[in-house]
Parts: sequence; C-alpha cells; structure tokens
Amino acid sequence: MEEREAFWKAIEKLVRDSNIVIDRPKGTAHPRFPDFIYKIDYGYLENTSSMDQGGIDVWVGTDSRKQIDAIMCIVDLMKRDSEIKILIGCTEEEKEIVCQTHNETEYMKGILIRR
Repeated sequence: MEEREAFWKAIEKLVRDSNIVIDRPKGTAHPRFPDFIYKIDYGYLENTSSMDQGGIDVWVGTDSRKQIDAIMCIVDLMKRDSEIKILIGCTEEEKEIVCQTHNETEYMKGILIRR
C-alpha cells in the first residue's frame, strides 16, 4: 500500500476506533468568542490527543456516508501551534465552509488536503 493511502487508512481506523464527541453543535457559539457561530458540527475524538492537549478535532458534516476524504492542516499564530482537523462526512459545500472558517482571521491559516 502506498504511503498516501496508508495515511488515510490510519485516519479511518483512528476514527472507527474512537468515540466522536460533538461539543460544539452547528448553530452554537464558541465558548470564548461568542460572535463565532459554528456552521457545522465540531468536536473531537475521545481518548486521543493533539497539539493543544485536547482530543483530535473533527468536523462532522451532513453526508450520511460519513466518508473521511479530507483534513484541514492549520497553523494558529495566537497559540503558536499547528494541528490537523479530520473532516467526516462533509459535503463539498461544507468542506469550503470549514476551509473558510480556518482562514477568516490573520491569526489562523489552513489548507484543505483532499484524499
């Protein structure tokens, strides 16, 4: 198996073996920035860890197939860190929303990496 496909298979396994916790449902405000409203369900994979010491972040869209075919790779200049966010079941429109979300300010920049 080539490295690229092995990477996506590993992400699929990580998601499959984890409980997805949606702690910021679509339509809710960010806990520290009340002007920011989530346009897509946002959460994390329970019992995983990322750069911010929390669980690995996920965006969960409305596509019922729940495919994992993209990630966001982001750099946060305020926190001075970087991390990935896994997109699960996101439509093309939802992928664009996620990408825009991570590029709205001068402090956070991200790229959408497709499978």
